[in-house]
Amino acid sequence: MKVLVTGADGFIGSHLTETLVRRGYDVRAFVYYNSFNSWGWLNNCTADVAGKFEVFSGDIRDPHGVKKAMEGCHAVLHLAALIGIPYSYHSPDTYVDTNIKGTLNILQAARELGVQKVVHTSTSEVYGTARFVPITEEHPLQGQSPYSASKIGADQMALSFYASFETPVAIIRPFNTYGPRQSARAVIPTIISQIAAGKKQIQLGATTPTRDFSFVEDTVEGFIKALNAEEVIGKVTNLGSGFEISIGQTAEMIATLMDAPVEFITDNNRIRPDKSEVERLFASYEQAQKRMGWQPAYGGEAGFRKGLQKTIEWFTDANNLSHYKTNNYAI
Repeated sequence: MKVLVTGADGFIGSHLTETLVRRGYDVRAFVYYNSFNSWGWLNNCTADVAGKFEVFSGDIRDPHGVKKAMEGCHAVLHLAALIGIPYSYHSPDTYVDTNIKGTLNILQAARELGVQKVVHTSTSEVYGTARFVPITEEHPLQGQSPYSASKIGADQMALSFYASFETPVAIIRPFNTYGPRQSARAVIPTIISQIAAGKKQIQLGATTPTRDFSFVEDTVEGFIKALNAEEVIGKVTNLGSGFEISIGQTAEMIATLMDAPVEFITDNNRIRPDKSEVERLFASYEQAQKRMGWQPAYGGEAGFRKGLQKTIEWFTDANNLSHYKTNNYAI
């Protein structure tokens, strides 16, 4: 099977690309065109993967390039998106173009080319603050940030193509994926990278919200399961860990695992507007089990500690930490 991975240069996309190659798939990696000819995290892939996948440089907002990238592919795993919530307050128009229009480009090309499967990436942010837990796929959608609103729009566009044209679309909705290579905009890398850089006062945003953190290996496995399952077509499927923890408790756990006597300081620049903060996320992944035989290998508190340890080991490698600007907070 020839598979196109969009957003292959990013955090989850690079892990997914590598795993697909290792499992024998014919992979075309769609990376964001830039004058540096950078493939993002794929520049650093391991020797067993390097040179064993095709690279297509383009822009998900360009329908012509998207269709060209998809030619000859049996399936598309669509991860390309703008994901930073603070930046969505600053530049919401770019989120509409990238997340909604980019997804439309994928869907339209898939329809015209007769692609056998499109797996579209959603986010737990579309649920907003939980009205009930665990959150099932029937939970109401709440656009509490321009980012989450754009992802709701993209999800609905995908479902509309299934309903209108029978385009074989599946939507995977991961809850707060973390792990090696994640941007320091996210809370777990920002804590680990600051401690690894020797800081004693760790800058954080709100500490009371709770999250369901999923290790990147579990998320990758969810995409591959979805690629090969028929029951997910036309449906939304959650991926979660079965464990809920507050940001403050997460910070304390990381400090303990890193044996770091640190103080946590609130940085107002990292605080979301009151009504925009998602106060609680906790997933039901029952449908993932039923539809595609998926369950987290890093589930529960023990799995979370195991995933954190792997993430810490990666970030504390000086070569990896050098990719991060620990003295600057970028939205």
